[in-house]
Amino acid sequence: MKLKSVQLLGASLLLQMSASSIYAQTPLSKASLKGDEIIETVYGDIELENNFINKGSEELFDAMDFQRASQAYIWSTPIVSMKTWGDREDAAYDAAGLENFVVLKSLKEKRGIVTGNLTTPYIFTFSNLKDGAVKVDYPKGMTAGGFLDLWQRPVADLGLTGPDKGQGGTYIICGPSDNPDKYKGQADFIVQSETNNFFIGLRILEADPSAVDKFKSNLKLGKVGTKLKDASFIEDKDVEWSATAPRDLDYWKKLHTIINEEPVREQDKAWIAMIKPLGIEIGKPFNPTARQKENLMKGLKMGELMLRNLQTNPRFSEPYWAGTNWYKSFDFNIPQANEMMVYLDERAVWYYEAVSSTKGMVEPSPGYGQIYMTSKRDQNGDLLRADQTYKLHVPADVPVDQFWSVTLYSEDTRRPYDNGGTEIADIGINSRRKDVTYNKDGSIDIYIGAERPEGVNPANYLKTVGDDGWFIYFRLYAPREAFFDKSFQLPDWEKITSGLSK
Repeated sequence: MKLKSVQLLGASLLLQMSASSIYAQTPLSKASLKGDEIIETVYGDIELENNFINKGSEELFDAMDFQRASQAYIWSTPIVSMKTWGDREDAAYDAAGLENFVVLKSLKEKRGIVTGNLTTPYIFTFSNLKDGAVKVDYPKGMTAGGFLDLWQRPVADLGLTGPDKGQGGTYIICGPSDNPDKYKGQADFIVQSETNNFFIGLRILEADPSAVDKFKSNLKLGKVGTKLKDASFIEDKDVEWSATAPRDLDYWKKLHTIINEEPVREQDKAWIAMIKPLGIEIGKPFNPTARQKENLMKGLKMGELMLRNLQTNPRFSEPYWAGTNWYKSFDFNIPQANEMMVYLDERAVWYYEAVSSTKGMVEPSPGYGQIYMTSKRDQNGDLLRADQTYKLHVPADVPVDQFWSVTLYSEDTRRPYDNGGTEIADIGINSRRKDVTYNKDGSIDIYIGAERPEGVNPANYLKTVGDDGWFIYFRLYAPREAFFDKSFQLPDWEKITSGLSK
């Protein structure tokens, strides 16, 4: 009798015990998702009772929000980077306003731009089409530039690579809610942007000061229907600034601003839905709870780590030259999409590492546009380090109609490298320089690293510092056929282990 009572008592206790003390924990990969089950996940244990979520609801919401924030960072990188660039440049140079172009020449000025080109001056302005279309009277001359939307897609090239072919002309650019047909006959070229925020960027390729002055004095623009104004040029300010996207809640504040300034494209509607539970919503203020802030920050950092991984190990691409670690930039087309998909990862990697695109950059051809080559590993496949020194042997007769250049960038900021130098020559080498030393066969050896090898011309050397990892862009301007048929090839970086002197 006593034994039977004990048995009954034990059975009663078992019935009262929670499922967590009865059922063995199951790894997520082996979970049946049926009945009563405790499922182990990296976010905590999830308990099913009669198929319902009995415990772990908050953990699942956190997992959902963290994952969505991580992927939203990847989706939004192009627009947040572009908006950051415009806002910070306007603030640094007091340049807000359509007619105000910033001219960036010095190292300090150009060091603000993500992977900025150091060889020619930049001329930029940022504006908005929400209150009306813009007309530009673009002068004749040797220039290269374009209109870009907030996704950093070229709306139209300008100058030599644009429809004016360097002969100049009038352009009207209208916003996404406007009707371009109503401007017919009012300009030589009429284009439409898919975003209200837009950008005009250009480079004057002629070195003759009189040609530069003539171009600048003839550039006019303004809102359609108003008298066009002379462009003003803010230059020689030598201001230090940064266009690198923020790594704090300001990133998400910027995204919130953007989605409230722009119409939602069909392809972005799912993303708008995913960021809504994170406190980023159209028509409502950005005021995330403590929990939302935590998931936004974790998602931002994970998203950036994911992009750094794709940047270093681009699984969607192969090295341009077989057997090397050199990659050609731009693994997407100008629309950033095809009939089946958006180039989500491909464009995010480029706009994490760089800014802007034009037809000449995305679709170069022999004698036309620019090529951007990059490498982050040496001949042994090891990542390039700031505390080591490397040599790049550039063969003779680099196939370009214009020039080639090597520019050193920080992996941390992706902006021109800060090694303490004050001149562009401290972080860039190009074929126009007269102070570099060439080999007898016309090739050139370039050295980058912590120490300059003995006997090497200082002009052939770029210094790295501390633990600030680095990469370069090897740019080819107006590349020739030898690049496209791959008869020209860059070798991998060679690590230098002897003969070093500070």
